[in-house]
Amino acid sequence: MDKFIIEGGHSLSGRVTPQGNKNEALPVLCASLLNPEGVTIHNVPQIQDINSLITILEYLGANISEVENKASSMHISFPKVSISRLPAELTSPLRGAVTLIAPILARTGEVFMPRPGGDKIGRRRIDTHLLALEALGVQINIQHDGYYLQADRLKGAEILLDEASVTGTENAVMAAAVAEGKTIIENAASEPHVQGVCRFLQSMGVKIEGIGSNLLTIEGVGSFEKLKSAEHVIGPDYLEIGSFISMAALTNGEITIENVNLYDLRMILQVFSRLGIEVKKEIKENQTNIIVPKGQSLNIKTDAHNQIPKIDDAPWPMFPADLVSIALVTATQCTGNILVHEKLFESRLFFTDKLISMGARIVLCDPHRALIIGPSKLYAQKMSSPDIRAGMALVIAALCAEGESEIQNILQIDRGYENIDERLQSLGAKIKRV
Repeated sequence: MDKFIIEGGHSLSGRVTPQGNKNEALPVLCASLLNPEGVTIHNVPQIQDINSLITILEYLGANISEVENKASSMHISFPKVSISRLPAELTSPLRGAVTLIAPILARTGEVFMPRPGGDKIGRRRIDTHLLALEALGVQINIQHDGYYLQADRLKGAEILLDEASVTGTENAVMAAAVAEGKTIIENAASEPHVQGVCRFLQSMGVKIEGIGSNLLTIEGVGSFEKLKSAEHVIGPDYLEIGSFISMAALTNGEITIENVNLYDLRMILQVFSRLGIEVKKEIKENQTNIIVPKGQSLNIKTDAHNQIPKIDDAPWPMFPADLVSIALVTATQCTGNILVHEKLFESRLFFTDKLISMGARIVLCDPHRALIIGPSKLYAQKMSSPDIRAGMALVIAALCAEGESEIQNILQIDRGYENIDERLQSLGAKIKRV
């Protein structure tokens, strides 16, 4: 199995363009199954999770072709879908496969989805999906190895989600898009990737109001056969942008990150500012870039009366859970104390034992909270990547550590980051894949 060898202590500098948003690309590709005419998707990240999903889509009967001279663009059509039962060996590596439930159900009237897999960061319930689909007229049979859902027709309804689940919202919106009548979804997730899925459905002819808010109103078209062919561009991956900001600051380099969406970065930049990292904005030829200059202070800003500040995740537009690992490793190199509170997943912070072995001063208070006492000099270690985001956090730690680190199980990193070793090499990192 491949691993990364990283020699720390080298500044990263240069220009980089973020990949397409993984968390938007996956459900958008799933939603393409709704459209028998075919769709064209641009800026699709070339990552392992996308490859896994493409394998599933081809199993279901997709015709997929690359757009000429555009490696990150693809045309997908589903003239006919006759398979409704998904095998566990295809879905277990990919949590995002759960957003195939609504499209397959809409095309075939039934679907069997094995229990979802993905990152081992704690329990990841799909009850929100089931409750929303049940409200739209779906009959659900929970089995020991998965979920069987059946519906002769989907009918609009008023839905109050029991949590602002991203994939639960996406499944509900996709089902509502082809249902009969109006659907109102309250407590909907509003992350940029959820907005992207909604805009994709809009491009196919679905009327959706409230995009970007927690209240969505969907006018269902009544049948997947009424959807029209469409094109869609995946937005920039703000999680990868956050990773590059951290790398630049911790290695005392200067990186220009091109083609970003500043609106999506508001809370992320606030949190980095709390860690003593500031960026400059650059607008050139209708393109927005951000520059992470050299010489960041890396001083943690205390709360009023010199109280210890906190970084915590919450539903959008607050700080995203998938950047908690990056913020935590960044804090180990900043002067001061800060509490990191990961509210969503009870196992995400367990990777901190690897940072502690490198020399980081971290007190893991409980599965959800860690106190970081910085700065700490980090020393190279041999480690294994437990999940996508923790894997990138370990890469960042290795880049600023003394000595040569080895990171194993990098398939986890490849699942979410496109050719990351080659892109880091172009910025001056001493990293090789072996």
